[in-house]
Amino acid sequence: MRNHKSNTLKITIGVEPPSSHDAQSLMRQLDEDLLRRYPALQKTHGLHPQDLIDTNFTFVIAKIDSTAVGCGALRRIEPGIGEIKRMFVLSDFRRRGIARRILEALEYRARELRYTSVLLETGIGQPEAIGLYKSAGYHEIAGFGEYAGDPFSVCFEKRLC
Repeated sequence: MRNHKSNTLKITIGVEPPSSHDAQSLMRQLDEDLLRRYPALQKTHGLHPQDLIDTNFTFVIAKIDSTAVGCGALRRIEPGIGEIKRMFVLSDFRRRGIARRILEALEYRARELRYTSVLLETGIGQPEAIGLYKSAGYHEIAGFGEYAGDPFSVCFEKRLC
């Protein structure tokens, strides 16, 4: 395996349909990772069918050269409020700033859509994600939507204006 250093990596973040081969592969690996971390889970909180027909729904993939190494999505949950979903970076590429770049790209898109805030959910067993979100200006909030009352969930919000 090659040694990947962030200052030598050419990372690109691009919009792709969630049905693409790379998107499906990354989301499958994300679900496998979540089920390993949370063996009691029956299912993961994935995308909703209505997301795929919403013209404002955005799915991005981070690539190094032509290799897909991470992903994330932004969906509208109500007027002016978006939710960041499906944030994931392959384990061999973590701690290189890729997740932060994905998050920044999704926040940029949220601002383009004139969202005043974005919400997100992560799991209690994902300290690296919690650390990323806190360092990026997110603050913890009560569980919202499908995450309300979920003992494995930690929810965050970031005001964009």
